[in-house]
Amino acid sequence: MKRFQLARVRLPALVMFVFVIAFAAPGLARAAGSSGFVYTMSNSASANTVIAYTHAADGTLNSNGAYATGGAGTGQPRLGSQGSVILTPNGHWLLVANPGSDDVSVFAVASDGRLSLTDREPSNGDRPESITIRGSLVYVLNTGSPNNISGYVLDGNGNLARLPGSVRQLSQEGALPAEVQFSPDGGTLVVTERNTNLIDTFALNPTGRPTHVVTHRSSGIGPFGFAFRHDGVFVVTESFNGAPGAAAASSYALTGGFRTISGTVGDTQSDVCWTVITNNERFAYITNNGSGTISSYTIAADGSITLLQAVAGVTGGPGGFGTRDADLTNDGTYLYAIDVGTLTVNSFRVNTDGTLTKIAAYGGLPSTFAGLAAS
Repeated sequence: MKRFQLARVRLPALVMFVFVIAFAAPGLARAAGSSGFVYTMSNSASANTVIAYTHAADGTLNSNGAYATGGAGTGQPRLGSQGSVILTPNGHWLLVANPGSDDVSVFAVASDGRLSLTDREPSNGDRPESITIRGSLVYVLNTGSPNNISGYVLDGNGNLARLPGSVRQLSQEGALPAEVQFSPDGGTLVVTERNTNLIDTFALNPTGRPTHVVTHRSSGIGPFGFAFRHDGVFVVTESFNGAPGAAAASSYALTGGFRTISGTVGDTQSDVCWTVITNNERFAYITNNGSGTISSYTIAADGSITLLQAVAGVTGGPGGFGTRDADLTNDGTYLYAIDVGTLTVNSFRVNTDGTLTKIAAYGGLPSTFAGLAAS
């Protein structure tokens, strides 16, 4: 298995210059969360890099270097996916998709959040844009042609080994898949297909290899990003092909067989993307690329969802465009979201009632940047 030497890179001055737009936070509780790290990627076609931050206990960010993946991005603004940059649950490894070179990079995460490249492996398909991990088992979603899922095993040295017999095709070519994720019990892989309005499930056998795809009709048009509750309930965004005011979400269950819980629940915004669920599993936040906003939903015990705030947070500028990738810190105290219109990483405090309080926006990101993972 090939190993790669880390190349510490210098980004253009525009990227390395980080400006902060502070926001007043009246009534914000003084209790702080824990410190950790935030990562995004440049998605540059010439040389993809990870752009790293540390986050303080008050949610503010500081630059923590830029690290070459050894691969290439698309060189295009944003990616049509969720999960292109992920941290392992223990925070020891960062996995990054390189959709321009059709491979995946692995970094070791040091105690100060700095990165060391340990491996880069082919994705067994075209344009990898989403990654999921459970234990040592990793699956990559290839979104181009062919579009498929492909399995790997991550060892204790940060090396990826291909899992023979794990590649599975989706429902059809040109499905425009958006995300792959393990179910909470590890028994199923779930994939959303934007072009076909399908949600795919792949049961996994004891060796970690999937069965062939089983398809399920999405409640709405353009299923995109999703997030799970511990019991297998998951919330999926519906883009409705970016139609103004049509962004929505729906919820589903896997336990006892795939079923719809809440059909399409609109948020009045446009072109929805990512989904995250709070640690207490009471709230879901979804990002609206076409509106530059974040919407919030409540999640009932039975998994049904209700719109809480159409605009729980704002990341976009006057044109209202660009909110994309988002993630919560491990303790659930802070939400970070990128905006490809304002070229910023935005920080919010998550309040106990599900509302969000804006902390700051951190700029100077390249126009092609994509993906976000937080710890």
